[in-house]
Parts: sequence; C-alpha cells; structure tokens
Amino acid sequence: MTKPLPLFDISRPEIEHVVARFYAGVRDHSVLGPIFAAHVSDWTSHEAKIADFWANAILRERSYDGNPMQVHLKAGNVRPGMFEPWLKLFDTTLAAELPPETARKWSALAHKIGRSLRAGVVEKDNLPGGIPNLR
Repeated sequence: MTKPLPLFDISRPEIEHVVARFYAGVRDHSVLGPIFAAHVSDWTSHEAKIADFWANAILRERSYDGNPMQVHLKAGNVRPGMFEPWLKLFDTTLAAELPPETARKWSALAHKIGRSLRAGVVEKDNLPGGIPNLR
C-alpha cells in the first residue's frame, strides 16, 4: 500500500519549527499563556506531540496517536472566545515563518480543525440556532 500524498509541500523540520515558534508566542500571550500554562508543564514534550499531530494531518505520517477533542474537553477551561486569539497567533506565526502559499494552506487546515474543535468542545450543548444552553 502506498503512503498518501502530503496535503501540501512542507517538511517535518519546517513543521517542528513553526510549532516551536507558535508556542513561544503562546507562552507570551496575555490570554493564551495562562490557559496553556495550567495544562502544560513539559513544553518540549507538548511541542513534539503537536508536531506529530500536524505531521499526521499534513504529511500523512502515522506518528500521532492522541485525541484532540477529548483533550480539549477534559481541559475544562476551553471557552468560545479562545479560538479567535489562538488562530490569529497561529496565522501570524505561519505568515512569519513560511512562504505565503504554504502559510495559506496550513492556515486553511488550522481554521477547519479549529471550527471542528470549537463545535465539539464549546458548542456541543447549544440549542437550535446556536443559542447556548445555560441550564
């Protein structure tokens, strides 16, 4: 069986570099920094796991074995307003570190995944029409 083709042209070292630069920004971010600090004590391991996630999603590697939805649900402090600054910082990092076309493609994938996580983590209990269920 042949390995599926990558979604776009990027190397594993480039993915690892972007992940490291992004999490450096997260640690300094006024909103995201404290949220991540509450859950991540070993940044090296966390970044390696996230690089595996992206290598799996983009390069079709089989190096990631986690469940992002469950991790974010279990965190218990992921709120709707957190996705916008996360994606903005991620887009800023992509634009600074990659050629424009690669950044655009990775950003589109990140936004798609972000919408899915937001729907599964913070909007799962909404009533019809997206109205939050406050009970």
